Amino acid sequence: MTSFLIPAFLLLVLVLLLLLRPFIFPAKSKATSRRQMNATIYREELDKLEVEHQSGAITSTDYEIAHAEMRQRLFQDTIEEDDREVAGSTKKTAIGLCLFIVLLSSALYFSLGDVVRVAQKNSEKPVTQEGVEKMVAEFAIKMEKDPTNLKGWAMLARSYRILGRNEDAAKAYARAGNFIDSDPQLLADYADVLASNANGSFTGKPMQLINQALKLDPNNLMALWLAGTASYNSGNYKVAVQTWEKLAKQIPSDTDEARAIQGSIAEARSKGGLATTATTLAASSGKEISGKIEISAELKSKIKPGDIVMVIARKPGERMPVAVLKMPASNFPMSFALNDALAMNPSAPLSQLSEASIEVRISKTGMAKPEAGDLISLAQTIKVGANNVRLLVDQVR
Repeated sequence: MTSFLIPAFLLLVLVLLLLLRPFIFPAKSKATSRRQMNATIYREELDKLEVEHQSGAITSTDYEIAHAEMRQRLFQDTIEEDDREVAGSTKKTAIGLCLFIVLLSSALYFSLGDVVRVAQKNSEKPVTQEGVEKMVAEFAIKMEKDPTNLKGWAMLARSYRILGRNEDAAKAYARAGNFIDSDPQLLADYADVLASNANGSFTGKPMQLINQALKLDPNNLMALWLAGTASYNSGNYKVAVQTWEKLAKQIPSDTDEARAIQGSIAEARSKGGLATTATTLAASSGKEISGKIEISAELKSKIKPGDIVMVIARKPGERMPVAVLKMPASNFPMSFALNDALAMNPSAPLSQLSEASIEVRISKTGMAKPEAGDLISLAQTIKVGANNVRLLVDQVR
C-alpha cells in the first residue's frame, strides 16, 4: 500500500509543477499593457503623417484634419483602464487547477478501483499445494537455524501433519520438547501422528500422550476420540462406548461429526454385545440395515491410517443421502449398521423407506463430495430391515 501511494503522490506533485510553472515562476520582465501599446501605435501613425506633410504628399489642411482625428482616437483608446492583468489572479488560477486535478484523479481512482481492493483480491487468491509446501520448507530451514525455538517446532509439526507428512511431523513434535507438555491439543495431535506411523497402534507413547492430554483437559475432543479408538482397537468395546458417548455430548447432534460418532458407538455396541440405550432405540425406530464391509485384495494396500469409511444410504433414484455412517478404517471385514440415528433429515428417516440404495466409499478426507482416488463399492438396492448384507469395495474412483 505505502509503496504505491508514495510514488503516486510524487507523480501528482510533478504534474502540478509542470502545469503550474507559469503561475509559480512568472516571467521576470514586466508585461506591456494595452494603453502603452495603443500609444505606441498612434505615435508611429503621427510620425508617418508628419513625414507625408513635409514631403508635400498631403496639403496643410488635410494634415490638420488627419492630425486632429488621430489625437481624438488616441485620447479615446488610452483613457480606458489598463488591463495588463486581464488573465486574472495567478494565485487563484493555481489553486483552482490544483483542486480540479486532485478531484479528477480521486474520482477516477475510486471509480476504476483502488489499491486496497486490488491488494485484498490478490490476497484472496487460493494458495496451491506447491505454495504451501514451499512455505513449510522455508519455515523448516528457518527452524534449523533456531533449534531452541520450541514453539516454532510445534507450529512446524502441525504444518507437517496437515500436509500428511506424519514422519516429519513426529520428528518436529519431538524437537518441540516440553513446550507441548501443557497443551492438551498438541499432545493429542502428537499421539495421533505416532499412532498413524505405527499403523494405528496406540501402544506405548501414543497412549501416554492421550492420557496426559485428558488429565489436562478431560473434555478435549481429539483426545476423547483417540482414547475411544484405542479401546475399540484393543477389543474393550464397553470403554470405547463410554468414551465416545462422552465425546458425543459435546458435539451438536445435527452435524456429520455427531452422526459419525453415533455410528461408531452403534458398531462398538454391536461388536461388544452391549445393550442399546433408550436414546438410541428411540432414534432408531426399530428398522435398520446391517452387515459387513469387505475390500478386494487388490485394494487392501491402498488403505492408510486416518482413512474414513462412509456407508451411504439413498432413496433409490435420488442423489440426496438418507443416512450416512462414518467410521475410521480398521481391519476388514468391518461391521456396519445404518439406522434412524444416522438420518440426514430427522423428518425423513431410513425406517420410512421400504428399500434403500447402499454403497461404501473410503475417503482420505471424509468429505461428502466424492474425490478422485476414493475407493468405492457398487451401489446395491437393499430392503430396510435386512441384515448380513455384504458390501464389497473393489473400485477406485
